[in-house]
Amino acid sequence: MGVLFRSEETLVSELEQLRRKLVACGGIQRRKDGEEFKSLKSKLIDDAEEKVVCVTSGVSFLGSAIVNELLVHGYSVRVIVDNPEDVNKLDETTSGRPNVTVVVAKLTDVNSLVEAFNGCRGVFHTSSSIDPAGLSGYTKVMSEVEMRSTENVMEACARTETVRNCVLTSSLLACIWRDQPESTGTSRVVDHGCWSSFQLCQDKKLWFALGKLKSEKVAWKIAQESGLKLATICSPLITGSNFHSRNSTPTMAYLKGAREMYKNGLLATVDVTKLAKAHVCIYEELKENGSGRYICFDRVISTVDEATKLAAEIRVPVGTIVETTLPIDSPIPFQLSNKKVSDLMSRSNVGRSCLNENRFY
Repeated sequence: MGVLFRSEETLVSELEQLRRKLVACGGIQRRKDGEEFKSLKSKLIDDAEEKVVCVTSGVSFLGSAIVNELLVHGYSVRVIVDNPEDVNKLDETTSGRPNVTVVVAKLTDVNSLVEAFNGCRGVFHTSSSIDPAGLSGYTKVMSEVEMRSTENVMEACARTETVRNCVLTSSLLACIWRDQPESTGTSRVVDHGCWSSFQLCQDKKLWFALGKLKSEKVAWKIAQESGLKLATICSPLITGSNFHSRNSTPTMAYLKGAREMYKNGLLATVDVTKLAKAHVCIYEELKENGSGRYICFDRVISTVDEATKLAAEIRVPVGTIVETTLPIDSPIPFQLSNKKVSDLMSRSNVGRSCLNENRFY
């Protein structure tokens, strides 16, 4: 009788598959047992516990804007930071705001995230793995780290009894890096159903795009396995008051390949306040209806003048964004569409307030 030996790598792979199945079964079962999930969703919308949510990286430019918007709409917010020093920073801005608490949890530790998420109905995952010193930028290794962090957050959501909904901040970069269309005289539409090419991102060394793409893919995989309701928001370059001083490294990571994006009609921006409103609007839609993917922008950079103004706004050389020697009548192969989120915002209270302030989408 022979003995079959399996390599350590094979055993690790099989154990990982078993673990995933157990997580999936546990997530699906806790959502299907009896009528608890359905009744909570329909009857406790206004209950205090239903309005408790969690935001990762609440000290970030976008994270803090989402926290502020949630507070405006009556939510109690638990802010997750992975550095104890950030607690003091948040204490300065949240002093006197009883609906905000700060919790230290590591994105590398699923158990600490489960403990932090416990009692929350929803989670907003906004974090990016960016070199805080801004020395090395966003590397290939960081794309893997970001994907693992998102994987941990999603698995923690699936394992936390109270969490039912998750909103993940992805990136427009996870949609737009695609093969050029054949010349037909018309632009190909890029919308929420489009995905970037893994191979193209790797070939062009677009590590920030690759990190967002891999993160979103793993998030959808876990959501489908566990029964967790997920919405992903694919945002472009985030702008806003003083953002260059708080968001410099992510900005430069996003702008890698900007001249090609501009040439293809795919270089877009969004104001951080409007993006935060979209997060809250989509979350409220998620509680009532199904999950989904959204492209969210409020400006497409389509002229050299617009590119020059953006360069001045974010304090980079205009050559970073556009080749000023491009032919004036260069055809634009792609056209961005955010009809899905525009329609949603136009019929929601959160969205209408934003539309009244300025044209949103």
